[in-house]
Amino acid sequence: MSLQQAACNRQQAVSGRAASIVLVLLLLASACGGSASANQVLVSAASSLTNAFADIEQAFEEKHPGIDILLNVAGSSLLREQILGGAPVDVFASANPAVMQMVMDAGLADEPAIFAGNRLQIGVPHGNPAGVVGIEDFADETLLIGLCAEAVPCGVLARDILTDAGIEPAIDTSEPDVRSLLTKLEVGELDAGIVYLTDVLASDKVIGIEIPDALDPVTDYLIAVVADAPNLSGAQDFVAFVLSAEGQQILTAHGFTTP
Repeated sequence: MSLQQAACNRQQAVSGRAASIVLVLLLLASACGGSASANQVLVSAASSLTNAFADIEQAFEEKHPGIDILLNVAGSSLLREQILGGAPVDVFASANPAVMQMVMDAGLADEPAIFAGNRLQIGVPHGNPAGVVGIEDFADETLLIGLCAEAVPCGVLARDILTDAGIEPAIDTSEPDVRSLLTKLEVGELDAGIVYLTDVLASDKVIGIEIPDALDPVTDYLIAVVADAPNLSGAQDFVAFVLSAEGQQILTAHGFTTP
C-alpha cells in the first residue's frame, strides 16, 4: 500500500480532531483525488482570534445553515507559509499587517480589510507571585520570562516594544504562538510574558499589566479572501459577516477594538 493510499485510509478516522488539523485533512483529501465540500469554508486565523472566531463561526452558521466553517488557528506567520505553499484556504485573518502584505505581494489575497484592533499587555500568573511591575522587569535574569517566537506577530511586536524601551530581555522561552505563551503563564511556568489584551481577558488565571501607550503596543488585524479560494462565495460571505455590525459586536465582546 502506498503512503498516499494509507493517508487516504486514515483521513476519515482523524476527522473529528481539533480545528488546528483541519488544514491537514483538506490537504489529504486533495492528495487522494478528492476535494473539500462545496459547503465548507476554511478560515485560517491568528491564534489570538481563537475564542472570538469560535463565536463568529457559531453565529455565521446559524445565519447560513448550509455552510460549515472550518477554523484553522495558528500563528499568523505559519498560516502565511501554508497559503504560500498552496494550501486550500478560503479566508485569511492576520494579526499583523506585514504578514498579510507578504501574502498580497505573492498575489494570493484580495485587498484586505482592517476588521479589529488589539493591544499588547504584560501577562502574569494570577496573584503576580513574582511581583512584576512593568516592562523593565523583562531584563531581570532571576525571573522566568516568555515571549512569542520572533517570526510570530506577537513576538515581533513585543521585541519592538522592548527595543524602543531600551531593554535587553532575559528570555527563557519563545513560544510558537500567543496561546502557547498564555498557557505557560496560566500554569505558572513563567513569571511574565507579553500577550494580547484579549488573551488576558479570556483567562481567569492571568492578569494584565499595562504597557505605556508611548511604546505603541497596538496592532491592526486584517482579513481577506484568499486568491482562488475553493469556496469563493462562502469566503466572501464570511468576510462580510466579520465586518458586519453583528460580527463587530462579537469581536468587541472579546476585547478587540473595531476600526
